[in-house]
Amino acid sequence: MEYVEPIKDIEKIIAIKENLRRKSLRDFLLFVFGINTGIRVHDLLTLKVNDIWDGEGIKEFLEVSDDKGAIKVHYINSKVNAALQDYLSTLHVEKDDFLFKSKKNNLPITRQQAYRIINQAAKEVGIAGKIGTHTLRKTFGYHAFRKGIAISILMSIYNHHTHAETLRYIGVDKCEENLIKVDVNL
Repeated sequence: MEYVEPIKDIEKIIAIKENLRRKSLRDFLLFVFGINTGIRVHDLLTLKVNDIWDGEGIKEFLEVSDDKGAIKVHYINSKVNAALQDYLSTLHVEKDDFLFKSKKNNLPITRQQAYRIINQAAKEVGIAGKIGTHTLRKTFGYHAFRKGIAISILMSIYNHHTHAETLRYIGVDKCEENLIKVDVNL
């Protein structure tokens, strides 16, 4: 597997979101879901409507099994919630339908298609670096870390064993200045 980079520039993230939103709410949701939760693309693609819908509305937390069968819980923030609502309002879906359903059949899009979607959108907004499906996860981690989320929490999300492994994965260079606002603002 080729090494891919996180998208560090917020303006580029916004541009990709605008690009994808114009083309496809499904593809927009894939991007927004990935960069806001850090869920692996494989796990995103296997999500079904009933995984995120409780019968009355969008769930606040999403439970996903990891490789070892342990349940990982991911918060569905307001950006993901809004993207889900927009997407689901345009479709007639059943609870057992895949969330990222292919236009050709009732199966989810493939990893290869997800790669094409993300890679093409990045190219169209002028990102020259190596971009792929892991870019979503790395982008989540990079920005979570820059906003003050403890590296130990990110290590748990990624199932990493060392701080160095996680920092390398999310593209944080030891030389980067990391100014973090600890703003309790009571």
